[in-house]
Amino acid sequence: MEGFTASTFGELNAADYDQLHDPGTTAETVALISELAGEGAILELAIGTGRIALPLAAKGHTVSGIESSPEMVEIMRRKPGGDAIDVAIGDIADVDIDGPFDHAFLVFNTLFNLQTQEDQIRCFHNTAKCLAPGGTFLVETFVPDLSGFRDGQRTTTKRLDMSSVWIEAALHDPVRQLLEMQRIRITEDGMQLVPLPMRYAWPSEIDLMARLAGMTLVHRWGGWDRRPFDASSTMHVSVYRKAGAYD
Repeated sequence: MEGFTASTFGELNAADYDQLHDPGTTAETVALISELAGEGAILELAIGTGRIALPLAAKGHTVSGIESSPEMVEIMRRKPGGDAIDVAIGDIADVDIDGPFDHAFLVFNTLFNLQTQEDQIRCFHNTAKCLAPGGTFLVETFVPDLSGFRDGQRTTTKRLDMSSVWIEAALHDPVRQLLEMQRIRITEDGMQLVPLPMRYAWPSEIDLMARLAGMTLVHRWGGWDRRPFDASSTMHVSVYRKAGAYD
């Protein structure tokens, strides 16, 4: 999608992000990251409106973030504790923030918002540079499921009631592993278009990105409740570890 840049998602979604993008796993996510992080300094890539960072900070963790959308950060700043979190405005592929950090995380499929393999590799590389020896990087994404596509396209009804309909139209480019989606919201007030391109990657490919950055897989679960990851899993939570000083 030409013209969709690192800041476009926030420009289009910041105003109603909290209302429309709640995955229902926030408490489980915060609990697991808190346990893994212990007393270490934490970096969240794509900190957004603070859905995960603010509860972590409230539990006593030291949290910093990087975010491409000033609009999203401004919403976080208006929430309790939001003005105390250090945030660098920038592309998560660049991860340009002072470290070192003991732990970093990137959740809710946001790795796939980087539209090329090269950008995703760069994200891993620059995250590893920000980590202390032995530091960890947690990534959550869906497992690609292309079964709903026919002739490279898919149309899905997301919401339907007496006064509105939300439809998602998607095109699939298997060469670039790119999904180009247009979410169409039709209400009594009119129509709104909310585009979203995503470059998916398989778990094995993500593992290779980590290896290229000097990190190795230490945990993979099929959910935030640490259920086993297997062929039926629709998502994964993967934790990578940077080599330690004496490894």
